[in-house]
Amino acid sequence: MKLKGIELKGTYKVNFYDDYFEVYNAKGEPFYYEDQGGYMSVKEYDQKTNQLYYDNGSEGAVDEHVKELTIKEIERLLGYKIKIKEEIKWANQKE
Repeated sequence: MKLKGIELKGTYKVNFYDDYFEVYNAKGEPFYYEDQGGYMSVKEYDQKTNQLYYDNGSEGAVDEHVKELTIKEIERLLGYKIKIKEEIKWANQKE
């Protein structure tokens, strides 16, 4: 199934209504919505059902993905060694 350039692979639940439809992932979370007027939205969740990504096609995407890396992993991605300096705390910076 292709939805505005998004190809779904796997098993999903699709609810069709008179003016719109919704697609649900395996956990029952709605992740795609589209209506007859062309409005659409895409959502993505983490393992704890926290929303990580949202895009409605007109306001821009909100991406909350965070990847934790070790210093070694960062060095491998950069292609050179790094040294961590002491972080400077500013007076108005929150802990």
